[in-house]
Amino acid sequence: MTDFNPDSLASIGPKEFAQLVKATPDAKLAEAMAGDSRTKILDEVFNRMPTLFRPEKAGNTNTVIHWILTGGADGASDTYETVIENGACTVTNQPVRDPKLAMTMDAVTFLKVVSGDGNPMMLFMTGKIKAKGDLGLAANVAKLFDIPKA
Repeated sequence: MTDFNPDSLASIGPKEFAQLVKATPDAKLAEAMAGDSRTKILDEVFNRMPTLFRPEKAGNTNTVIHWILTGGADGASDTYETVIENGACTVTNQPVRDPKLAMTMDAVTFLKVVSGDGNPMMLFMTGKIKAKGDLGLAANVAKLFDIPKA
């Protein structure tokens, strides 16, 4: 699969998704993430988070993370909430809890992070990811998930 087609995302696994993101030019990713398929793509990625969660790495971590993804239609942002507590991970696109960590990034940067194609620490250091709150958690959040590598 070489075409970043949002309709086919549900039928591919995390590794194939990672390969697809890596093989797709940033401009094409940005186009998809600014269009009508944005919500479908983000929902698909976030719905997989609980299955990629590594409770053994989380230990007794109890936290709420908000992911604020910029670059939507008319400059809109989408916010998703990840709750890690009692060894489980849940996700919603209707945030209701106060976050211990809020991370803001554009949608292409987010796709690169969740596909293992971007180094979260380097993206933070270069200002592509902005973090507010628990920076220790921000530095370790990727370790809580089995992020596929392309």
